[in-house]
Parts: sequence; C-alpha cells; structure tokens
Amino acid sequence: MSLAQFLPWHEATARAWLGHRERFAHAWLIHGAAGIGKLDFAAAAAASLLCESPRDGLACGACIACGWVKSGNHPDLRRIRPEAVALEEGADAAPDSEDGAEAAPTGASKRAPSKEIRIDQIRSLESWFNTATHRGGYRVALLYPAQALNIISANALLKVLEEPPPNTVFLLVIEAPDRLLPTLVSRCRRLPLAAPAPDVALAWLREQGVRPAEGWLAAAGGAPLGALRLAQQGDSPVPAWLTQLTEPLAAGRQPDVGSLAEAVEKLPAAEWLDALQRFYTDLMLAASGAPVRYFPALAGDVGAIGKRVRAAQVADAAQWLTKQRRLASHPLNAKLFAHATLQRVVLSCQG
Repeated sequence: MSLAQFLPWHEATARAWLGHRERFAHAWLIHGAAGIGKLDFAAAAAASLLCESPRDGLACGACIACGWVKSGNHPDLRRIRPEAVALEEGADAAPDSEDGAEAAPTGASKRAPSKEIRIDQIRSLESWFNTATHRGGYRVALLYPAQALNIISANALLKVLEEPPPNTVFLLVIEAPDRLLPTLVSRCRRLPLAAPAPDVALAWLREQGVRPAEGWLAAAGGAPLGALRLAQQGDSPVPAWLTQLTEPLAAGRQPDVGSLAEAVEKLPAAEWLDALQRFYTDLMLAASGAPVRYFPALAGDVGAIGKRVRAAQVADAAQWLTKQRRLASHPLNAKLFAHATLQRVVLSCQG
C-alpha cells in the first residue's frame, strides 16, 4: 500500500486546516461534489493527524506511524464503511473488529454485502475508545460515505459525538450534508472542498495519461477523479450508443431503439442512466441557448434537437429519468428496462 496523498488542488486547504491542531474539532464533515477527491483528502488527513513528524502539517511518510498507516494496520486508525464498499476496496467480505465492525454473523456469505453502515459497526468502536492511543497522539475514525448511515446507526454515532472520547477525531465524508440527520451535522465542523480549476484538472489528467483530457473532464462535469474513472471504463468521452441515439434525432429520424437497448443492456444500468441524465442537462441548456456542458462533441446534434423540443416535455422526461435511477440496482429484465427507458427518451426529443 502507499500512503494517501492530498491531491494538488487540495494541498493549500489541507495545510491551512491542519495548521491549527491546537483547536482542532473532534468531528469534521468533509463535503463537496462527487469525483473531486474527498476520500483521498480524508485518508491523507488521517495519515497527517497520526504522523509523529509532520512537515508543514502533512504526513512525513517516514516515521513509525506513517509506516503503520501505509501498511494498513495502524491501531489508532479505523475505517467505517459499508461491507459493499469494503469489498470494492479489496477488504475481506466480513469486516472484523480491527476495521471498525464486528465479525459478520453466521450465514453472512449467503447474503448480499450490506450497502449501509450498521449500528454494530458503531458499537464495536466502544472498546477502541476506552483504550489509550498506542503512540500517545490522536486516534482517527474515517467514516464514508456518511450517507450510508441508516437512522439507527446515525443516532448511535450522534450519541458518541455528544460526549466525544478524548484524543479522537472523526472524519465523515459525504457529497451533500443535507443527506445526514441535522442533529448529526450540528455536531460536526464542516470542511467544504472545492473542485479544481479546469486548467489544474486538465494538467493532472494528462499526467495520468488520460486523452482527450478535455472531453473526459467535460463528461465528468469538471470532476477530475470522475473523469479518470470514466476514461478507465470507456473508449470515448461520448458513448457510441449515445451518438447512435442523437444523430438520427438531430436529423429528424427515428433511432433504432431495439438495437440501442441491446447495446446498453450489457452495461450497468446506473452507468447508462447517468449518461442519459447528462445528455438531458445538455439538451435543456441547448434549448435555452446556452452552451452544452457534458458532451461538447455532440453540441451540434444536441443543438438541433433542442430547437425542436418543448422545454416542458424535456423537463418532465428528465424528472422521470431521475426516478428510474432508483430501479437501477433492482433485479429487472435489463433489456425491457433499457427499451422502455430509451423509448421514453426518443418520444421526449421528437417535439
């Protein structure tokens, strides 16, 4: 493992923030847009707080504590996240007490990994709180994504934060604080993180080998980590199926919904639904005479469609599409779901 580092566009914020540890709050809500590096920031912050020889407030990378963090076994650092997230990160399917959760119950392997942070994960921290820190400094609880807390676990965490254990810092990561209980938000100091300027994001993406950086950054709405993920998953900033949808619509023809459905059914539903939502944003911008945001390569086609559509009809379809996101992970017939969704999209774009 490597030691988490602050991304270039967050270093100044991190130095200013970590430079005031003498009056550091016990709980921080780190929030901002998706894909800008919030979790990277929180992980690097945890390493910096545990570091025994920080340099300008940031982890030195050479002390014993940094070595423990790097190897993933610092006793004063706990990650609290859903089982499903832990699996994505390569952790064991059944998190143990060292990871901030109790051992999985009997038969856990027969059920789907939980997408929530459960109350037993919060309760299992009690013994950790009641022991002295191993190196006489902070202990850090890194909790993400905070919206994965259910009502029960959120209330359990609230009780902890009402009487915070000594020398303990909670770092909660979330996109929008309004997705948490207001009482829980009130117990945290908020640390908003900004997206980088386009030139900074583009320079970073090029360093990662992303080409064309401009197209991928636009597709991700200006979020560089989101752009990197998209580039790793796809061949082009504009999915081929989306081009096959927009070209005939721009020319006033009917797209072949059947073949389009066959193309997208092989993809995760959340992925192609997200692309359609971005397309609708561009369509509404074009219909009002504004430049498109997500797919500049389709600006001509989207502009042609935008001249013919009725704004109310497009807005209704966009709202309907948002509701379909709730069905994305349900065990539906993938092809039927894709066909019905694309048919609705085509009808809304025909004026």
